Amino acid sequence: MYWCSDSQDLDDVDDDGFSCSQGHRSSLNLQTHEGASICLVCFSNLISNPLSPTFHVSYALSQLSRSLSIPHFLQSVLTFHPHFLISPLVSALSSFHDEPIAAQLTHLILALSASAHPSVCREFVARVSDRVSSGALGWASTQLHVIHCLGALLNCEKDDDLHAHIKDMYSLISVLVTGLQLPSEEIRGEVLFVLYKLSVLQSTSAEGDGSDMLIPFCPQILYLLVDVLMKTQNDDVRLNCIALLTMLARRHLLREESAYDTSSMSSYGGVNPKETEDGTKGTSLVNLFAEAIKGPLLSSDSQVQMGTLDLLFHYLSSVSTSGYQIRVLVEENIADYLFEILRLSEYKDPGVKMCLQVLDLLSTAEETFKLRLVVGISTLIPALRYVAEVPFHPVQCETLKLIYECISECPGSVSTSQLEELILVLIRMLRKHSDGEMGMIPETFIMVCSIFVVLIRSPSCNGALDLSKSTEEATRHAILACLSVSERNINQILQCLYLLKEAYAYSHDGNSINSSKLELRSGILDMCRTHLLPWLVLGINEMEEDIALGLLETFHSILLLHSSINAMEFAETLISTSWFSFSYECLGLFTGDKMKNRIYLLLSSLMDSLLGNDSGQPIREAALHLPRDPIDLLLLLGQRSTNSSDLPSCQSAVLLIMYFSSLYDESLADEKLILASLEQYILLNRGDFHNRTTDNLTVTRLVNLYSLLRGLGNMSYQIHYSREAEEIIFQLINNDEWDLLSARIHMVSLKWLFQQENIINSLCHQILKFCRSYNLEEADIIIGNNNQTINVQTLAELVSTEDNYGARLFVCLLAQLLEDDGHEHDIICVLNVMATMVHVCPAACEQLSLHGIATTIRTWCYLSNTFSPTTYMSILILVFNTLSSVHPETLSADQSWVAVTMKMMEYSIPPKKVDILSNESLFVIGILSLILHLSTNKALEETSKVILFNTCLISMVSTVVYAASSKGPALVDHDERTSTGETLIFVLLLHYFAVKSLHVILPGFVDWQNFLVSTNPSEPLAFIGIRCHDLCRLLHFGSPLIKIAASYSLLELFNRISDQINSNHEELRCTIGYLMSIRSILEGLVFYNDQKVATNCSLCLSMLLGWEKLRKETNLLEESSWCRLIMEEMTVSLAAPALASQPFMNNQRPAVLIAIALLKLRKIPQWMRSVFDNSSISGILENLAASNLSSEILVLFRELLKSDFLSTEQITTINQMLQVTPSLSSLRFP
Repeated sequence: MYWCSDSQDLDDVDDDGFSCSQGHRSSLNLQTHEGASICLVCFSNLISNPLSPTFHVSYALSQLSRSLSIPHFLQSVLTFHPHFLISPLVSALSSFHDEPIAAQLTHLILALSASAHPSVCREFVARVSDRVSSGALGWASTQLHVIHCLGALLNCEKDDDLHAHIKDMYSLISVLVTGLQLPSEEIRGEVLFVLYKLSVLQSTSAEGDGSDMLIPFCPQILYLLVDVLMKTQNDDVRLNCIALLTMLARRHLLREESAYDTSSMSSYGGVNPKETEDGTKGTSLVNLFAEAIKGPLLSSDSQVQMGTLDLLFHYLSSVSTSGYQIRVLVEENIADYLFEILRLSEYKDPGVKMCLQVLDLLSTAEETFKLRLVVGISTLIPALRYVAEVPFHPVQCETLKLIYECISECPGSVSTSQLEELILVLIRMLRKHSDGEMGMIPETFIMVCSIFVVLIRSPSCNGALDLSKSTEEATRHAILACLSVSERNINQILQCLYLLKEAYAYSHDGNSINSSKLELRSGILDMCRTHLLPWLVLGINEMEEDIALGLLETFHSILLLHSSINAMEFAETLISTSWFSFSYECLGLFTGDKMKNRIYLLLSSLMDSLLGNDSGQPIREAALHLPRDPIDLLLLLGQRSTNSSDLPSCQSAVLLIMYFSSLYDESLADEKLILASLEQYILLNRGDFHNRTTDNLTVTRLVNLYSLLRGLGNMSYQIHYSREAEEIIFQLINNDEWDLLSARIHMVSLKWLFQQENIINSLCHQILKFCRSYNLEEADIIIGNNNQTINVQTLAELVSTEDNYGARLFVCLLAQLLEDDGHEHDIICVLNVMATMVHVCPAACEQLSLHGIATTIRTWCYLSNTFSPTTYMSILILVFNTLSSVHPETLSADQSWVAVTMKMMEYSIPPKKVDILSNESLFVIGILSLILHLSTNKALEETSKVILFNTCLISMVSTVVYAASSKGPALVDHDERTSTGETLIFVLLLHYFAVKSLHVILPGFVDWQNFLVSTNPSEPLAFIGIRCHDLCRLLHFGSPLIKIAASYSLLELFNRISDQINSNHEELRCTIGYLMSIRSILEGLVFYNDQKVATNCSLCLSMLLGWEKLRKETNLLEESSWCRLIMEEMTVSLAAPALASQPFMNNQRPAVLIAIALLKLRKIPQWMRSVFDNSSISGILENLAASNLSSEILVLFRELLKSDFLSTEQITTINQMLQVTPSLSSLRFP
């Protein structure tokens, strides 16, 4: 067989080549790389002889295998003898039982097949398959070797049609099926692999009729495969069996025996199913299958486990798999195995993906699977946490679907902790999606929203948890996600809107006033206002009809909960976006009936929310018959209501729409056209108005709408109108069919009505009705927003203008009521409203005064013999509010106030000496003080004189002051909360304004020095007044508030006395002792803790020190330790760095004022130089800054400069400080 290069016969070789030792042709004797040769004939004879020694055969095979690795040798074989070795190699494979030799043969066959032309591999397949099909080898080891070789050949990737060269496919499969019944694991593994490869390579049988080649052997092969899978413990066998079963499942062959046509099987010569080794013929295939896969499912080999899951997936996905089979698998606890695999996989792929896919398919067995799902929910939630973190994970939707089924079908099965974890995961998914951090397919998004809907609707879930905050966050992220995606998915958006509606309904369930639910409600409405509403309004032209309908339905569902104040606020938000115009724009874009019904129903709910009392019912009744175009609405008004049975309801709806839109300044058509249609409606239906068949509310809305159109016409253009229609409107008003308070009214409409003289009596009646209602409710009659509210503010604004009869109506109404008897309640109601009007709108009192309110009150005062306390108090309040609001110029020409004031004093100021006044008397004193204050502006001067010289008042003031002064130190206990203190404070205020008024209206009339001392102290003053020593007693002993009032009165008196002394160059007529007593009181209050009292007293003390009589007594100031103490305290405080703040500097103002007064004296006390020495002044200057430099401090330093208290350096420092202060930079000390 071999010929060595150093052989002695080498020289005998002819030139054409050399033969082997057996004389075979030289062409079959191939050279090797070592100079030797291999005779293919000898090699073939050796391996084909079953009796050849195995050692020789093995050596020959190894040498050929080595030589084939040499390119030159391999090329020679493939070029000249490609098919020569096929037969001997196959024959040898069938002859030798030795396993190593079989392995060598298989290796050679595969090497030649891989290197040679495809025809070589095909011939190998044909010959090897023939050996198997013949069955001649039985099931000896050689048969196993041949099957293994066949499987290896079929596994070659060189050719995809190898199965086509198998001559007898049926016989081959028959033999292989027989092999499956053998107990050998090795045989089964090889057989399964060949069957798997055949199934992969060939999809139809040799007959070519479109049937699968394995059909003739079903269901026998199915039972055998399941039996093998059930019993084998070999993972390789399992893998091959699972792979084959998977192929069968993909081709929908893995089905029950009843699914196969036995007659068809016999036509193939097929065999009947036989019992498996343990006699399980009668058992259903699906039961056997379920039992068989349990072991592989729990295999430690991940490849086996994943293969089994893949098999299950394709089995369940097969169209031939029935609901019964799926139910059997669930009953056989396959779902439990899957949940366990999911748990053991630590929730990582590929286990998570495959388990959840199979579980999703098993879930179709709803009732049976439900029980398993309850147990497995604890595994699904952690799995969701994993898949939620992976963008577009293939089983996100399936996982969510399973959780959704568990929560919806088995309420109460999920624990609180599991719910909390689930909610956190879902919110995180939505947050990442809305932020653009992680994408999400629409199906997944829909499932997330659906789970939240189930959670908030399930009593067992929302009972255990407060889902308000979570629901609000989830809803917000869901909406943001829908609005941020570039391509809108209708189902996704509709599901998001459904979640929003359910969330809003949830916020009203149970304890709807809970703070968290209120926050949820507010958050949802905020999202609607800020995101959904702008999206709808701005994007309606590009929006799909279903989305627009979904948004409108969402808004409608919110409005239907009209009991909520939030819903009313949302209604205001909708209406503020020109909702009527938008509604008819929608009707123009979308022509479907669903859109029309939704638009009109939403409008009716808007009216319910904003007008109340089911106001939108006429629109709901006529919605089906209303047109889409606003012009067509007007055409309906131009027809007689008796022409059609549906026309009255339609006209009522049209009037309501026009009226409601007009309240928000929305005109659905040209105003002239609307007015013409409305007038035509009025003229055509006048009979119904006369017969009063139209309800008053409709008439009121009709009048309000008509008056608005007329008012707008007067404002913008010369409008043509029907006088006949106007007369009908006036008749309706005068016949009491119009009720001002029953419906909202536009301000323009209200003003036009108040400009019509023909209906003045009716307007008076309406005003009286309002006053009665206001007095009864003690609040405004709220009928809408501020633009259409009939309240005091509205009427006050109306009365304050000159272009209507508002002020005249109120004054005439009050005068009429005052003239008639028995209307006390109405009088009080009107007075209260007028007083409130003047208070909220001061401009209204101008018109009331011009129209004679004072004259009306004066007439009533003199015509009425008796006053009820309530009526009188109402009059007083009106008088006070009027006097405190009206301009003095208006009052100056009205003399009626003199009589009114005299009557007030007559009724309220007691003629007897009393020291405690009633609340009514105190109120009158307040009014008198106000009149005195007005007199300083040249108004009500005559009235003020009546007050100033009223003997009862003068006596009352003296009595009250004497009684208070006589209490001495006990007066401090009588503060403003006591009757004595309250009366005294009012008297002090009256005195303060009286002094100011006397100075203005009677200049030179009063000798102000009489307030210091009198020749006869017991002699009363001829006018209202309190002497200085009495004020000082009140200052010294009084409560804090009394001290403030007394200090202001004393300061005003001192100003008047100083002015008189200085202007007339008079001498003081009081004694030094009197002045010193006053000075002692004032000095003691300079350090009082109330800044106003301290400042007023320091100002008084400064004036007192400047009076000539006290100046002459310089020794008194030299010996005044109290003044020196004040100065020393001031210098020490001003020089303290830690205290140099602006508030502290303000607290030193009273002492600074006294220092200035002392420095202005002709002879400054000597101790002033020791107080204001060089170090003290330098310390004060170092402590000053631009922020705390006051005008008083500047005056102090100027006086110090004049008196030579300042050094040159200190003057320079002051000038530098003035330069850095912008407001004082122009000042400079010389």
